[in-house]
Amino acid sequence: MKKLFAFLSTVFFISTSFAQGYNVGDVADDFRLLNVDGKYVSMADYPDAKGFVVIFSCNHCPYVVAYEDRMIELHNEFAPKGFPVIAINANDSVVQPQDSYTNMKKRANEKNFPFPYLLDADQTVYPKYGATRTPHIFLLKKDGQDLRVAYIGAIDDNYQDASKVEARYLADAIIAVSNGQKPNPETTRAIGCSIKKKR
Repeated sequence: MKKLFAFLSTVFFISTSFAQGYNVGDVADDFRLLNVDGKYVSMADYPDAKGFVVIFSCNHCPYVVAYEDRMIELHNEFAPKGFPVIAINANDSVVQPQDSYTNMKKRANEKNFPFPYLLDADQTVYPKYGATRTPHIFLLKKDGQDLRVAYIGAIDDNYQDASKVEARYLADAIIAVSNGQKPNPETTRAIGCSIKKKR
């Protein structure tokens, strides 16, 4: 029994270790995913960027819907300063049909997204990053030829009411990174819907 418990504990440790994704300070891999305009996009397409705001998002989640205008504002504020937003829909559309590519195009058009809205069709990007929620934020900063994770978590401290936000975690993190400083905090808890995985 003890041997079985030890074995299961080891399996659990290994599985959770691989499932964790990136931590602050890790070098993040680029991706090449289909955008709503029918073209493929990667971070390498932005040679002048100082970093990226990678947001794991979707169409249907009420948390995402509550944050969409703020996502647009963040892009408009920080893309000119070298930190564009890239949104990625990681949900499986069989499990959640509202998150289909067709509906992504419709939503992007309705909201006039100024940033790419990409489809993680084979669901390989979000686990590599360690995203578990929508929205889930990964702020990346250029470090030579690398893209290093600088902040992970939530956009701010109030998804329900933008006018009552007291802590702009993501915006403050971008400003800190722009000034050569470490964000404080470097991580927060992502609040949102679970990512819908293939069954």
